[in-house]
Amino acid sequence: MDLDEVAGRLYALPPSEFTAARTAEARAAKDAGDVRLSREIAKLRKPTVSAWAVNRIAREHPGELGELLEVGERLRAAWQEQDAAALAELTRRRGEVTRTVGRLARQAGDLSAAASAEVDQTLDAAMVDADAAGQVRRGTLAKPLSYSGFAPAPVQRERPAARRKPAPEEESARAKEREEAEARKAKEHQEAENAHREWREALEAATKEHDERADKVASLERRLDEARRELADSRQRLEVAQREERHARRRLER
Repeated sequence: MDLDEVAGRLYALPPSEFTAARTAEARAAKDAGDVRLSREIAKLRKPTVSAWAVNRIAREHPGELGELLEVGERLRAAWQEQDAAALAELTRRRGEVTRTVGRLARQAGDLSAAASAEVDQTLDAAMVDADAAGQVRRGTLAKPLSYSGFAPAPVQRERPAARRKPAPEEESARAKEREEAEARKAKEHQEAENAHREWREALEAATKEHDERADKVASLERRLDEARRELADSRQRLEVAQREERHARRRLER
């Protein structure tokens, strides 16, 4: 048994069953003598609802997910080659496969609007980032993914030197892009705060547990020292009694 195998089982479960199953897996590893694995299992984070929904897609609809990731791989390659025609076609396919897989994810459970948005965000990240694609394919996400870099898009033709005033719809689109960027930054900041809060709570719990067990060990060591002193006293009295008994027996024999 290794960590990947255990993670595969745990992240296939609904979030409501994750914690109890994680505890059982960690205990089983410890009972088997693999303390390191037990500790690694205990560190696995409970998945969010959106991450669980994406994990289910990886297991129950690998074909549709594989198509999405393939389109993403081709899209990244077309961007590297600056192939405008391929980018235009793949951008269209990107929308189709993302909607298909997103719909399957939402059918996996009753997702809130926020969770549905996180599913779409995760799929977008998998389309444009190879590392994110690998994480989604493994089906062991604990939280939604996001991508803050430059997303591949069709190559823009060179604009004429003369500048023109942006049309109202262009200004609106740019304003929307700025708002989305700010919203993404705010969301990433919130995710960082949540992660820090979670690990701070884990640190506090671990510190408390460590201090309690250290106190218990210190108490046991004091009791052990006292028991050793009592044993030494008993040994001394035993030796005296044995010596005096021998002397008395010899006098009696004489």
